[in-house]
Amino acid sequence: MIGAGMGALAAAARLAVAGHRVTVYERTDTYGGAVRRFERDGFAFDTGPGLLPLPAVWRDLFLKTGKEPLEDLVELVQVDPSSRHLFADGTGVAVPNASRAGVVSALDEALGAGVGQRWGDFLVRAREAWDRTRRPLLEEPLWPNWQVLAEREPYPAVPHKRLLRTRRATTLAEVADWELRDDRLKALLTGHALAHGLDPRTTPASAAVLPYLEHAFGTWYVRGGIRELARAVYERCVRRRVEFVFGAEVTGITVKDGRAAGVELADGTVADADHVVADVDPALLGRLTDRPLDGPGDVRPGESGAARLALLLALRGAREEGAAHRTVVHAPDAEAELDFLANPGGDPFPVPTVTVLRPDDPALRPDDAHESAVVWATLPAGLEPDARHAEVLLDAAARAIPALRDRLLWHEVRTPDHNSAETGARYGAVPAPSLAAADGGFLHPANSTRLPGLYRVGGWSHPGGGLPHAGMSGAMVAGLVVEGPEFRGST
Repeated sequence: MIGAGMGALAAAARLAVAGHRVTVYERTDTYGGAVRRFERDGFAFDTGPGLLPLPAVWRDLFLKTGKEPLEDLVELVQVDPSSRHLFADGTGVAVPNASRAGVVSALDEALGAGVGQRWGDFLVRAREAWDRTRRPLLEEPLWPNWQVLAEREPYPAVPHKRLLRTRRATTLAEVADWELRDDRLKALLTGHALAHGLDPRTTPASAAVLPYLEHAFGTWYVRGGIRELARAVYERCVRRRVEFVFGAEVTGITVKDGRAAGVELADGTVADADHVVADVDPALLGRLTDRPLDGPGDVRPGESGAARLALLLALRGAREEGAAHRTVVHAPDAEAELDFLANPGGDPFPVPTVTVLRPDDPALRPDDAHESAVVWATLPAGLEPDARHAEVLLDAAARAIPALRDRLLWHEVRTPDHNSAETGARYGAVPAPSLAAADGGFLHPANSTRLPGLYRVGGWSHPGGGLPHAGMSGAMVAGLVVEGPEFRGST
């Protein structure tokens, strides 16, 4: 197995339980891919994902690989409110966790009568899109007839009369404009796309499943930080006798009799294998094989996704009573933000949508007289952020953290280059989840490849980026290796 990202760990644990001897080669000195931790002066920070959606994926992993509940190994905390939103017009709302009625009521109270009901009606339609796509998009491998997912828009858009014609929304921005009809609700919806570096003006309406997933299954935090989840999965692999070789860079995949037969390491060592599973950027995988992995009609690896700029804040003073775990500070000029994301460059750098994470977790601070927080925003892939960008994020975060500048002891800047060094992804890009419709432009390549014995796993393969999707990817690859091409997903 190439790489020790979360998808690879999930696959390794399942394969080991199925009787396979698994060796993982990781070029860095630790496991988890982007799920890492930074520590300094008694402060600790998640440098990758800060919250866990759909924990059932990882509960399933631990039950299937040891009949042991995930909650016996890590402490899961449901985050409530799920998020607090600060809008450009100065209004704000705290969104309850996993409660449609609660969300409707909160939106009506904060933003005006009827606003919540429009959002509630949207969630009902989003559920239909989820029901139509959940199994083929998230629980089954991507089969050769993937065009079925690409051609049909699963979101049941409301008919909209425009210029004497009746139209239905095909993009997330059109859903926001035609169905929500409120700038605050538009920001609430499109923020889910922006969090993954997706431009809502080109993202299919099927992306409605992103807010629905969070609404239906809740938002969770792992006490001690999300890195604790990576630790638990790694330790499960070790207990199942998965072997890890750290500091081992794979430079090639060996081929024998027309199938993958092992890997070659930077020191010249060759390790034979019956199957090779790769959790790497698609461009790197192509270089490792030096041969086409996809044929006509296959989903091709797309361009690199967007990247993230993050600030790790060490703060003096305790977190105030009632502070939200997650606050989203929406951009003051939504169109300027989208234009910059699509065509980076120029001055000034527009204020982006900024997410502020403030976990009330003693494990992440030196004592109760201090607080650790993470601030991040999506950037175009390839942009090299500088001190100006960090200052813009700090100014935006000051809307969410009272007296931020006065409380700031120090901050650590995490650029896309850090993510590139840790994961190998081009430009430090973060992959988005797969989405249906749009002619397949938002799908990721299948877990199987045209080279027998070689499989893709992790965020750059089906079903795309995000912690739940990585776990699903590992389950699919394990199924394909154990059962062969006839594997049809979990039941």
